[in-house]
Amino acid sequence: MYIALTLSVGLAAQSPIVRYWHKFTDRTFAGIYHANAFDLAMMIPYFIVLLVLAVYGLHRYWLVYDYFAYSKNIPPAPPPVPDWPRVTVQLPIFNERYVIERLVEAVSRFDYPPELLDVQILDDSTDETCEVAQACVERHAAQGMPIVYIHRTNREGYKAGALENGLKTSKGEFVAIFDADFLPEPDFLRSTIPYFMNPEGGSKIGMVQTRWTYLNSDYSLLTNVETILLDGHFVVEHGARSRRGTFFNFNGTAGVWRRKAIEDAGGWEHDTLTEDTDLSYRSQLKGWKFLYLPQVECPSELPVDMNGFKAQQARWAKGLMQTAIKILPKVLKSDAPWHVKTEAFFHLTGNISYPLMILLSTMLLPAMIVRFYQGWFQMLVIDLPLFLASTCSISSFYLVAQRELRPKTWWRTFLYMPFVMATGIGISVRNAQAVIEALLGKKSEFARTPKFNIEGKQGTFAKKSYKNKAGWMPYAEILLGLYFSLAIFTPFSTKTTPPSLSCCSSSGATCIPARCPSAKRTSRASASVSTHLKCVLPLPAPRASDFFLSLLRLTYFSFSRLAGGHQSYTARATEAEWKSSYSKMVMSACTQSRRARTLAP
Repeated sequence: MYIALTLSVGLAAQSPIVRYWHKFTDRTFAGIYHANAFDLAMMIPYFIVLLVLAVYGLHRYWLVYDYFAYSKNIPPAPPPVPDWPRVTVQLPIFNERYVIERLVEAVSRFDYPPELLDVQILDDSTDETCEVAQACVERHAAQGMPIVYIHRTNREGYKAGALENGLKTSKGEFVAIFDADFLPEPDFLRSTIPYFMNPEGGSKIGMVQTRWTYLNSDYSLLTNVETILLDGHFVVEHGARSRRGTFFNFNGTAGVWRRKAIEDAGGWEHDTLTEDTDLSYRSQLKGWKFLYLPQVECPSELPVDMNGFKAQQARWAKGLMQTAIKILPKVLKSDAPWHVKTEAFFHLTGNISYPLMILLSTMLLPAMIVRFYQGWFQMLVIDLPLFLASTCSISSFYLVAQRELRPKTWWRTFLYMPFVMATGIGISVRNAQAVIEALLGKKSEFARTPKFNIEGKQGTFAKKSYKNKAGWMPYAEILLGLYFSLAIFTPFSTKTTPPSLSCCSSSGATCIPARCPSAKRTSRASASVSTHLKCVLPLPAPRASDFFLSLLRLTYFSFSRLAGGHQSYTARATEAEWKSSYSKMVMSACTQSRRARTLAP
């Protein structure tokens, strides 16, 4: 008690300038560890990247919190609609010969007055899809379905250009949009349109988004992973943002727009790859309210080939970053509340984590070497919390979504979480390239996601067209995987322990010149603890027991070193006394280490 009080008084008596000056000039523990230029060059960017990733990870926790904290903010059921409005249904397609007939057939079953319906097939195809779609339109039109076929040959503006072109001849007050791989239920319009017609606030609603479900989620391991990823977006992300009242986006399909909201926002624009998110933010900045209806489901087909899935994810990543560059300054300058601006920032810039993950991966091996010499205590106190904040939030995010959707079988998601994490790392290279291209202003084509009319576990895509080419990307991903393996293998294959923690000047010790500026003064090795602290005793091949013993020993010496250093600064003990005390402690540990090796089989 007396010693602790003395240390506290001594520390308080020193000014911060004197304390820090003494810290950098005191040579009592010279040789234990001192950061050099290389260490700082590696650790400063390493911790900056890790901190940024941790902040985005904490944001996922915040979304989960908002999802439950505002769980009561659910729109009530609207009253019955006396007079149904006119609705235009737009079906934008591009080379979709396997699924176009399925889509038109689903729309033809809509339970909605035909005289108030206006169906458009917006076709930019360049293959036999044109003939298939036109024949399908003629067949259904002969049966009385109000459907027209609009074909473009220049594909200007891609999907956004097709939608804008369709609006020129549309007649509906509301516009429902479905991609080619969706199968809306017959009651879709009757489940969504009433919210626009609600006398209590319905006139301010500009868009209604429904939740995606999946026709082929059990087709393969990839589609199971995709289901978990998309469920996290539609349950937690959309749920939290809509309940909290912050901006969220139309997902490009399975939603209904009020035409006036599109026109007020300036119409469809094609300077980003996510024209849906772009229009969503412009519309909400104009004051329109968005509504999310998770209880209204719209089945869709998931990508079944890896290249198609990666192309889809890269397009979304690049498009969101393009939208961030275009829209985020307007959001930050708007009169929106601070929580709306904050959520918009994290939403639109979230994909910056992909290039940061690649950067962190390249720094991982040298950072581990530097941290190896600093001791385990700092890693447990600093690195581990940042790592957990940036990674464990992903698991909790998706587990919450599965528990909400499947309360009886959600625990099975634990079995898929390693594959979910692996998929996230696997697409990081391509997504990082897409994000960097967006930051540099490089334009690219709208890479469509191929659909093959696969439902359930039946069907194959092996002999069908529309497969995306992988290019050079798999080779880069393999190199990154090899580098990861090297970074993981290195700590367990090393045959030395940190020079600052396990050392001895006995026979068989090896001096490390890079960390021993006074290595030439070997004649005074036995009289100076600093020489002991700069030498490393070779270790045999590591075993599991050695690893855990080393972990405990490293943690112990880290605590001891911090305590010893603190006392030398505050109690002003003489340099000789502390060196003698620390030398005895290190020599005792080294003796025990040599004895353990002698007795080891």
